[in-house]
Order: sequence, then C-alpha cells, then structure tokens
Amino acid sequence: MPAEVLSYFLKNHDQRLSLAFQVALQCAPFLKGLKVSCVISLKAVLYEGLEELFRGTDIAYHRLSCSEGKCLVLFYRPGELERYLNCPKIRSLIREYGYGGLSLGKMLDRLRSRTDDFVKRELGFPHEIGAFLGYPADDVRGFIENEGRKYLMIGYWKVYGDLANARMIFKEYDRAKACAVNEFITGKSIREIAV
Repeated sequence: MPAEVLSYFLKNHDQRLSLAFQVALQCAPFLKGLKVSCVISLKAVLYEGLEELFRGTDIAYHRLSCSEGKCLVLFYRPGELERYLNCPKIRSLIREYGYGGLSLGKMLDRLRSRTDDFVKRELGFPHEIGAFLGYPADDVRGFIENEGRKYLMIGYWKVYGDLANARMIFKEYDRAKACAVNEFITGKSIREIAV
C-alpha cells in the first residue's frame, strides 16, 4: 500500500475515519475471523469512538492499559476467545500465571491488571498475553523460556515451534490485511469488513 494512502487515513483530522482505518489495518486477521483476538495501541481520545465503531457486531473490547495519552486495547469475540483459552495447552500455560478457574471476564481483568503494572514499571507486557492473542502455546512458551531470543522466525509473533504452519498463517494474515484495507478504501464500514 502506498505510504500516501497510509498517511492520509492515519493522520486524517476526522478522528472516526482515522480510528476505523487503524482498526482495519491492524486488526484485519481478527476482523476476517482468522485470529481469536488482537491488540492495538490507540490515542486515548479515540477510545470512546470504539462503541460506535463496533455497534451491531459480535466484537467486544477490553482496555488493558492507558497512559501518556495512549490506550492498549484488546479486541475479541467472547465465545471464540473463551474456547481458545480452554484448549488444554493454553489453559495449562495461563494457569501458571494465575488465570486458572476464572471466568473470561475475570481473566481479562487479571490481564488488564498485569498489563497495566508491566507498562507502569516499563517492563513491556506480561508474556502470557500471547496466549490471549491466539499465539500457539509452544511459541508463547518458547518466547518465555528463551527470553524473546533464539526464535526460528519473526512475523506476527516470534515462532519457536511449527515453522511451516506459522509461514502459512502469516501469509493468510497478509492476505486478510490486503483484503480488509481494500474493502475499507472502497467505502465499507468495520461492521461490513468483519465476518
């Protein structure tokens, strides 16, 4: 995509247009149903616009932190995220970080508390966030055990396990991004782009 197009939408004075484009661009694999969730950082003043943007969809959002005029927001479809977090490998992983036996809402509250704490202490993000973003359990564990180093490939996440599968997923995500952005440019709303 030409830099001029990106700049036009992301720096547009119409904040609703800028927000919608940012979501289409950065959340495309999620919007197209390929991911269980996504997270983006957006200007705090834009946070209130999310309700209107997602009205009429099955998409929920949860603010994970907010500081220095920026908010980190997790977007998800509740049923899909809950099913993913209950997969045995993922459930085992997040249990180690205190998420065992909690409802989805309580898990998200715990993730928000941990994320906010990490951000305030300038530690980045709690490593288990990868599980909430739908990353494979082996890759989340690999990231934690290797402290973010010694990965096989980097793309939408750092890959430590199934390289061939990750490559296929990354290509699907790239196609979803191109599709969502093209749909947005031709006038479709986020509600129309989201499957």
